[in-house]
Amino acid sequence: MQTKRLDTSPAAIALAATLIRRGELVAFPTETVYGLGGHALDEQAVQAIFTAKGRPAGDPLIVHLADRRDLPHVAASIPPLAAQLAATFWPGPLTLIVPRHPQVPLAVTAGRETVAVRVPAHPVAQALLQAAEVPVAAPSANRFGHTSPTTADHVLADLNGRIAAVIDGGPTPIGIESTVLDCTTTPPTLLRPGGVSLETLTALIGPIEVHRSFKTDTDETQGLVSPGLLERHYAPDHELWLFSGRPEVARAHLRAEAEQALAGGMRIGLLLPEEDLALMRDLPAEVESLGPTADPEAMARRLYAALRALDERKPDRMFARDFDDTGLGRALRDRLRRAATRVIVIDGEERTA
Repeated sequence: MQTKRLDTSPAAIALAATLIRRGELVAFPTETVYGLGGHALDEQAVQAIFTAKGRPAGDPLIVHLADRRDLPHVAASIPPLAAQLAATFWPGPLTLIVPRHPQVPLAVTAGRETVAVRVPAHPVAQALLQAAEVPVAAPSANRFGHTSPTTADHVLADLNGRIAAVIDGGPTPIGIESTVLDCTTTPPTLLRPGGVSLETLTALIGPIEVHRSFKTDTDETQGLVSPGLLERHYAPDHELWLFSGRPEVARAHLRAEAEQALAGGMRIGLLLPEEDLALMRDLPAEVESLGPTADPEAMARRLYAALRALDERKPDRMFARDFDDTGLGRALRDRLRRAATRVIVIDGEERTA
């Protein structure tokens, strides 16, 4: 089966909605990354998502809704905090963990009595959800554990022939996944940093617990409470070394390791902000710029596309450094850390390798 590439015309959206209602899978752009959509209340469609991605059953899915007023269809109850956050941030890149409605299959939630839900802001996602008229479960539209897709080409590179269609809405505007906040705990728990910053949430609702322990694998007896909790994720096919520490020191160590790799006859790749690359232009390396560090939104938009582009050139080893643990930098750091084969900590900074 060849995967159909659809445009964003009303006819194409109507076809995609029909496919979803029939239990087939359609990838579509959201403001974060491309999602792989299936009818969230159809257990066979949900199982097909796991099969297409090669995703373990213990890693739950996010349910996407057309409107926050649809939340009672998938939530058994709505915590007041969830109602407040939905009113403020939906549609947008914030996923909320709430009690599961009985009609949501346990396959969606990895067997848990909570469900992850959001309302995406992308106009194509909105049009599809409104036309489908059903909740849509949609993890990232890629091979499980691989670098997330931010274009239709990325989706087809991973899933061509495994899904019915992909709607080509161009590059996604944010480029990293949604923030996930558990509204069933006191205080609420940040499970995954993303498009809405911790600082923005804290300013609105007060203290938030930050989840800091990650799993090396899913547990067959107890699924994860949220996607994005595995230690190794978003990973390229080739080796990636990440340097963590003060920028000037991390750059110096990265350069030394890159020079050593070159001296050993290795082909190397550099995934760095433009100011870092300006200091390393003498190195014979494949390079991808993330843009200026002063523009974290641009770096987030660029991250996965740059990582995929560098990976496709098949370097023996890729080198990157991480960023400040504030704002979108927290999400960039999170994605790079879990994509990395090895994390090298400089200056004694505490960091989970």
